[in-house]
Amino acid sequence: MFEPLYLQSLRSGQLREKVVQAWKKLEDCDVCPRNCRVNRLEGETGFCGLGDKAVVDAANPHFGEEDCLVGRNGSGTIFFTSCNLRCVFCQNYEISHHVNGEVLDTPALGSLMLSLQKMGCHNVNTVTPSHVAPHILAALEWAAERGLRVPMVYNCSGYDSLDTLKLLEGVVDIYMPDFKFADPAVCERLLHAEDYPEVSRAAIKEMHRQVGDLQIDENGVAVRGLLVRHLVMPNDLAGTRENLRFLAKEISRNTYVNIMDQYRPCGRAFEYPEIGRSVTRHEYAQALETAREEGITRLDKRTGFRLRFF
Repeated sequence: MFEPLYLQSLRSGQLREKVVQAWKKLEDCDVCPRNCRVNRLEGETGFCGLGDKAVVDAANPHFGEEDCLVGRNGSGTIFFTSCNLRCVFCQNYEISHHVNGEVLDTPALGSLMLSLQKMGCHNVNTVTPSHVAPHILAALEWAAERGLRVPMVYNCSGYDSLDTLKLLEGVVDIYMPDFKFADPAVCERLLHAEDYPEVSRAAIKEMHRQVGDLQIDENGVAVRGLLVRHLVMPNDLAGTRENLRFLAKEISRNTYVNIMDQYRPCGRAFEYPEIGRSVTRHEYAQALETAREEGITRLDKRTGFRLRFF
């Protein structure tokens, strides 16, 4: 029978050690690639604006995720506020660019995880977790000691520290990173993170090393592995071919990929003419053809939905 990785780490005592190490990183914060070096335990704040507590905008069974996460009862999403990347076009701009929501300590966040499990959710899906990884580890330990048994999903932007990811080894069951842009100049303009391509590639390699290709059980529900999201952008700004070629050659041709067509101008997107419109049907069709040409064929079932019905 399936057992979440964090239960094994809990029994061995490794989870406790990981919590201690992760929490110590907050004293001179290098939890994410921003490396702000502030003492979040003493109230200092850096890029993310958070200290020793996580802030949650919403938590609920979510049915808009990939089918293999949603299953019959939904994915147990926890939306953390104040992203460490903050794309100018973010579709959750009010959540990702502001510190609005409920401030939760470790027991409160752990209780939230248990509540989602009690609702029947197939997993606990931490959305925008990169800047609060220590808080998640601590809450997960608290919840696991009190009966949490569903897979842990790390639903991130791909802008993640290798050191932090290594602390998550043996804890996270499913990594679900975005794989956004291939061009550093585009990343600097739209993400204010010129190093995103380099950082995200290294992060995805580490994620795959830990959990391998996505595994789906007999009920069609994901239990462990890597699931990559790639959002098609206007004018091929995302560098779709380069990113998919990297996945095929450097990760695995069996990588489960969701090629998404839902880009629309949100947030401050209209300030940037190159992303001031939605993706066209032709652009999306070209992205799907590119995936086939690069040998990426394990695509999410929702991929291509727009082309079939619109």
